[in-house]
Amino acid sequence: MPARFHLLHAGYVDERGVASSVSLVVDGAAALVVDPGMVADRSAILGPLRDLGFQPDDVTHVVLTHHHPDHGINVALFPNAEVVDYWATYRADRWLDHAGEGHHVTEHARLILTPGHTAEDLTLLVQTDAGVVAFTHAWWRTDRTPEIDPLAEDQAALEASRRRILAEADRVVPGHGPPFDTGRG
Repeated sequence: MPARFHLLHAGYVDERGVASSVSLVVDGAAALVVDPGMVADRSAILGPLRDLGFQPDDVTHVVLTHHHPDHGINVALFPNAEVVDYWATYRADRWLDHAGEGHHVTEHARLILTPGHTAEDLTLLVQTDAGVVAFTHAWWRTDRTPEIDPLAEDQAALEASRRRILAEADRVVPGHGPPFDTGRG
C-alpha cells in the first residue's frame, strides 16, 4: 500500500512571521515528520499529530529539506526519530552517511537532491494513492512566489531543481504554504 500524507501545519512568510510547512508521512509502520521548523506554538505541530493518532515518540523519522532554522528548529520534539538530511541519517550518537540522491527513507519515500535555495537542499518524493507528493523548499509558497528566491545560493540550480521536481511530482508541499498540484500528466 502506498504512503499517506497529512499537512500538519501550513507555513507562511508574512506579517505574522515565518513558519514552515510541517507534514506527516505514514508509510507502513514508519511515521515521518517533514520540516518541523518554526511555528507560532509547538501545539501547531503536536495537536494535529495527536489528532491523527500519533504521539511524538511514535515518529520514526524526521526529514529536513535543508538546514535553515525555520525548517528544523523543532526536531527535538521527536526523541525516537532518525533525522535525515541530504547526506546522512542521525540517531543518538550515530552519524550514518547515505548517497543522498535516490536514498530511500522508507519503501515509498525517497530523496532527490535539489540544490538552489541552499546547496544542501533535498526534496522528499513520496508515492501515494493520489500520485507523487514532493516536500521541498524549491518554492516558498503555494502560488510559487517568489519566482526569484531572494535567499537562493544558486538561482540557476534552483530553476533546474524546480523543473526536475515538476517532471516527477503530482503535488508539491512548498516550504511555507499549503500543497499545490503540478498539473503533471
